[in-house]
This record gives sequence, structure tokens and C-alpha cells, in this order.
Amino acid sequence: MDFTHFNEQGRARMVDVTGKVPTERTATAMASVKMAPETAEAIRTGGVSKGDVLAVAQVAGIMAAKRTGDLIPMCHPIALTGVDIRFALKEDRVDILATARCKGETGVEMEAMTAASVAALTVYDMCKALQKDMEITDVRLLEKTGGKSGTFRREDIVWQE
Repeated sequence: MDFTHFNEQGRARMVDVTGKVPTERTATAMASVKMAPETAEAIRTGGVSKGDVLAVAQVAGIMAAKRTGDLIPMCHPIALTGVDIRFALKEDRVDILATARCKGETGVEMEAMTAASVAALTVYDMCKALQKDMEITDVRLLEKTGGKSGTFRREDIVWQE
């Protein structure tokens, strides 16, 4: 495999995407926040003193996707055309699904994973007064489309609301 993230000196570089053809690209990532059933119930019923946990986490995830290029050194800043965050509140966890879209020369996988991660961190932050031992787990790419490498889809994970 030919790695393009290194220059002639073997040092990291931001890949030059100047010659790539812009295509429509999407990426969807997921993260989970495991918690006690009582914490999940507090989220469900509005019993968290900091406010609407999922509303705040949704905004945080969108903001994070927009700032990914500032957070991850070799990521290109991308003009996102859309970001969507969805939640599935289960008995003992919150599952987070983040989808990012753009029309550009490079993919949006990192934006989707950053959005899912920061939304999960926000759920933790909003609920930490209720429970300190929550766990953020399973941050992973579920699907990406567009670009030279085409479509990637995990078949082993199915999103369930």
C-alpha cells in the first residue's frame, strides 16, 4: 500500500488533494455512552439539572464536525454541506449516530467520528453529576460513500432507534 501522508523525508504531511475531482461524500459514525438505567431514565424524563442532554449533545456534535480540521492535525478543513446527529436512548446507554456530508476532494469520515465522539463526551459532561462511571465506547465508522475508494459499509452493526 502506498502511503501519501509522508513526505520524502518520511515526515508527516497533509496530503495534497489539488488534483482530485470533487465528489459528493458522506460518512456515518456511531458511539455509545453506557450508563446506569437510572441515568438513562433521568435523560428520558428531563431530570438532568444541566438541561436537555440530547439537545445540547446534538449541537456539540454538529459544532465538533465543523471544527475537525482544527482538532486533527492532518485533516483538511472541509466545507460541510450537512451534519445530522441522531440518538437512540436505550435502557442502559445512549447510542449516537452522526452523519456528515460534503462535496469535495476528500472524505468526511473524521468529521462524522468527531461529531459522534464529542456528542458522547457531551452526554457524559451533562450527566456526570448523576454518574461518574459512565463509559464512552465503540466509536466507529459505519459507512462512507464517494471518492476514489467508493462505498464502505459495516454489515455487522445495524442502527436501531
